[in-house]
Amino acid sequence: MDQKARSRKIIVAVAPVGRSIKPPAFNPLTPEDVAKQVVGCAEAGASMVHLHVRDREGKQTEKLDDFSKTLDLIRKSSDILIQGSTGGLTTLTLEERCVAVNDPRVEVASLNMGSANFGEDVYINRLPDIRYWAKRMKKNKVVPELEVFEIGMMPAVRQLIQEGVLKPPCHFNFCLGFHWALPADPKSLFFVTSLLKETEEWGIVHDGMKDLSLLAAAVGMGARVIRVGFEDSVFYAPGKVARINPELVEKAVSLVQRMGFEPASPKEAREMLNIEKK
Repeated sequence: MDQKARSRKIIVAVAPVGRSIKPPAFNPLTPEDVAKQVVGCAEAGASMVHLHVRDREGKQTEKLDDFSKTLDLIRKSSDILIQGSTGGLTTLTLEERCVAVNDPRVEVASLNMGSANFGEDVYINRLPDIRYWAKRMKKNKVVPELEVFEIGMMPAVRQLIQEGVLKPPCHFNFCLGFHWALPADPKSLFFVTSLLKETEEWGIVHDGMKDLSLLAAAVGMGARVIRVGFEDSVFYAPGKVARINPELVEKAVSLVQRMGFEPASPKEAREMLNIEKK
């Protein structure tokens, strides 16, 4: 392993709020519970947290009250990087879907790069929608993380760069395992990463993961970001469930370290993602 590879830092991200989570896992929903677990994740080595704007029942909403309160509580104890979401199967309007970027503490936001089948439903992200959200992020100095669910989204990225809607360096996040989108398989990673330019960095989400093997493959292939958390899965090994999100972060951090790398601090994560100080 050369010196450059040995010194590579890995951003461990966490998406803490899940869907239909059952005991023994405890799904955080209130601002207090979310913030407590996020702070625990930061202490365990996470440098970025992915949060949707939700109400206390876990449903997506356009109201920022609980979201902003959650950030207030997080900021009392942690400088973890805050990533907002423009995603989710929802009936919210374009503006309501990107309401998270209105909170100045949000420094990164997910930008879905196209539509895909999700089970029996369709996750709709039209090109005009993407242009709208990208413009809102640019106005609020929020760095877009480009969410790729299907291979056809990669040419869409190139088109939007050509239009000037997206500005390099772009940060890709390959989302594998969603029902009827890219399968959670190393072959998918080899395929999508083959379309990257040499200087472009990427990360991975493994929806429904049963173990950390695909995250390990991604790190070995050069990923700079790996994500865990109840939004994706409560499992860290076959049949083994985390009670709270910090346990998943501990497993991910241990994996990174056992592979010879180190988790990035929030400060290092901001530098890696070219985040401007607001």
